[in-house]
Amino acid sequence: MIADFHFLRPWWLLALIVPPVIVWLAAHSGDIRSRWKGMLAPHLLDSLVIEPDRRNQLKPAWMIAALMALAVLGVAGPTWQREAPPFVSDTASLVIAVDLSPTMDAVDISPSRIERAKLKIHDILAARDGARTAVVAYSGTAHLVVPLTEDDALIQTYTDALATGIMPKPGKDTAAALRLADSLLKADGSSGTILLMTDGVEEAANASAKEIGSGILVLGVGTAEGGLVKQADGGFLTGTGGDRVVSKLDLDGLKQFGSETGAGVATITDDDSDVRWIAQHVRRNFAQQAAKEGDRWRDFGWWLLIPVALLLGLSFRRGWVVKVAVLLACARLLSPAPAEAASLVDMWLTPDQQGRLAFERGDFASASMHFKDPMWKGVALYRAGRFQDAVDSLANIDTAESWFDQGNALLHLGEFEEAVTAYGKALQKRKGWTEAEANLGIAEQLLKQKQEEDEEQQQDPNQKPDSVQFDDKGKQGKAGQVNAAEQTSEMWMKNIQVSPADLMTRKFALEDRKATP
Repeated sequence: MIADFHFLRPWWLLALIVPPVIVWLAAHSGDIRSRWKGMLAPHLLDSLVIEPDRRNQLKPAWMIAALMALAVLGVAGPTWQREAPPFVSDTASLVIAVDLSPTMDAVDISPSRIERAKLKIHDILAARDGARTAVVAYSGTAHLVVPLTEDDALIQTYTDALATGIMPKPGKDTAAALRLADSLLKADGSSGTILLMTDGVEEAANASAKEIGSGILVLGVGTAEGGLVKQADGGFLTGTGGDRVVSKLDLDGLKQFGSETGAGVATITDDDSDVRWIAQHVRRNFAQQAAKEGDRWRDFGWWLLIPVALLLGLSFRRGWVVKVAVLLACARLLSPAPAEAASLVDMWLTPDQQGRLAFERGDFASASMHFKDPMWKGVALYRAGRFQDAVDSLANIDTAESWFDQGNALLHLGEFEEAVTAYGKALQKRKGWTEAEANLGIAEQLLKQKQEEDEEQQQDPNQKPDSVQFDDKGKQGKAGQVNAAEQTSEMWMKNIQVSPADLMTRKFALEDRKATP
């Protein structure tokens, strides 16, 4: 910590020359003898000049010098600790790797290991409050279930369908799951944590875990006593001799994995203590990675406001107020804040920082007025419901995120064709962006329905022009009116005729065939 101590704005330390000058000038300006020395005879000077006794009085010059010295140190920005970059989410990404090897069907915990793991995923999502989460399933092979997303409903839809029978190959390849999870975090460019939900880790995975830069947690699912492994037909798994197989939680293997790789290890519990443990370690990993990767330092200069305020309390004395007021006026003129700033807030916070504070309070209208950054201004305008203004603000930025947000705003405006174009540009700049692909599908469907509706309106001029209608093969006619804002991922999932389990079974099988030489 001492080695990291430095000043963010060291050139301000040159102003420390001013406080000693103030003290020296004040000392010489109060020297009455020097004023009369050339006008009175030396033998009369001692008798005619009467000086007050100020040995025990606090002189204004000293306080002003101390105030200036503390203010200069504060403006110089003392620091010794890194911080995460601004305008980034403080909730880390999490990739949950779920073990779907046959032993996860053991019934030593009710109703079974895999079912308890799926219930625990629900609890984890609820505790993370919409933070970005992905899910990976693995046994003899590793496969992506859901990419990093904030859509908890989508994650729960697919995790509820997880079962050992959907995997194309038996076994347990934890190393493959770790590599896949780490590749998701690297592709997203975010700091995050990998959570393994398993009943054991093979020793061969230790070497791969050491090479991964993301934090790793292991939640052991099962008991040391073990239990029978239930099969899909209702019977129990038997060994070569016909005896029923009893699968035990490999505690020793998990502990060895944790000690060799530095991963946190815990076992599943009936209460939410394991969820709190996971959340705590995810936050800690994020803070450590953000501090390590970030190039911003935390400014501790504002702590010096406390002694400055205490010294200012001493200024309420006769003859001092004017002097201190002059000092504050000078400090205001020397402030690095913009010249047009007229409030104390402007002295300490930039417009973007003020906008971020308003944004976090949920005051999006005020945030949009403060933000100078066009991206954040556009996001604030979107949250405030000013969709056209949001499009205008974002139009100057040619990034995937900007085009994605423009597409969302255009959907609310009913400009479906322009929204399709915006989502297409977002996908050109960021290949395989799941959220953009999903929204593009929605926009294309809405555009198609609007075109069909326009054709119907030519035949039926009494039909409402502002409605978007869905016709389930003539069963509902024109009564099924749904707004664009209601087209959530959950509604789209309900329209899929094939179950998520069947989809994952086919997807995993195809991926396994492609990977097999």
